[in-house]
Amino acid sequence: MKRTVAVALSGGLDSSVAAALLKGEDYRVIGLHFQTGYESSTDNLASSVSNAGTSQARQVAKEIGIEFESIDCSKAFQQKVVNYFIDTYASGQTPSPCVVCNPSIKFGPVLKKARQLGASALATGHYARIKRGPDGRFRLLKGIDSSKDQSYFLSRLTQEHLSQAIFPLGNYTKKEARNIAKVSGLTSFTRKESQELCFVSSSNYKEFLSEHGKLSLNPGPIVNAKDEVLGQHQGLYAYTIGQRRGIGIPGAEPYYVVGLDITGNRLIIGTKSESESRECTVTNINWIGTESPEKPISAQTRIRYRHREAESIITPLDHYTAKVTFSKAQQAITPGQAAVFYQEERVLGGGWIVL
Repeated sequence: MKRTVAVALSGGLDSSVAAALLKGEDYRVIGLHFQTGYESSTDNLASSVSNAGTSQARQVAKEIGIEFESIDCSKAFQQKVVNYFIDTYASGQTPSPCVVCNPSIKFGPVLKKARQLGASALATGHYARIKRGPDGRFRLLKGIDSSKDQSYFLSRLTQEHLSQAIFPLGNYTKKEARNIAKVSGLTSFTRKESQELCFVSSSNYKEFLSEHGKLSLNPGPIVNAKDEVLGQHQGLYAYTIGQRRGIGIPGAEPYYVVGLDITGNRLIIGTKSESESRECTVTNINWIGTESPEKPISAQTRIRYRHREAESIITPLDHYTAKVTFSKAQQAITPGQAAVFYQEERVLGGGWIVL
């Protein structure tokens, strides 16, 4: 009897190629497309991308010749992802919704549905790899395509998740994935792949927060490190640490956002050097396939997805909290973002940045 696996099928190229690869390995493959509840959102860009994704996922399943089901994850998505997104901005921090979505949605209700349908594992289109160590624990590894590696987004997955996960694209480059799509006869990739959040366009997130989070823009002072008032901001949740554009304050050198004072409703700006730091604290760490260290360890730390991980010392403060000290100052260490620890290709774990 064929082993049954499910694929979280978004309708994009990567998950589609993952499904095609598994079908080629003679699995019984089920495509699962989850609905967020924002497919008919008034955010037109997010809505059009989501609706196109649903119809395209169905078409891809037909082309590959696999079963297809669309499942309603709207309640969980609202509670776990959207509310988190809104609350994090409201607190003056910058959220990482994709890092939250993977364990709480894909490896939550989507995996549960997959198991109900008889699947022993859930595959996704992430560029990452899993390896089981001699101790029986599962390790999360980077994808071999360094320009596409998505292990950062998977840093909250647990041993239970990884034991039921498959990442077929981990050993492929993006170019190879595109070639596989052509060879497999996948002809439905007519839309441009979205680089935005699935429920809101990045250019429109302030309107989303206003409409869905009831967050109002509350103007206030823009100040420098000396507490001198230099201008007025639009509302704090319109800014993020490290931001350069949109501040609107002239100076001898460009200004960057270096802090958000929620209590005083102040936007704190400074020069590039003032936006740099060598330390941060990381909380709620999920250690992957390893125990929490009892003494400082050397690792490379990535402080956002597009950040090139930097040499650092991880000093444990307790089992789930650590101080990270970088060998060189890093720009825009942003509270609310995920910090992920690496040793070469292996993901040691990840948590949330606080300052």
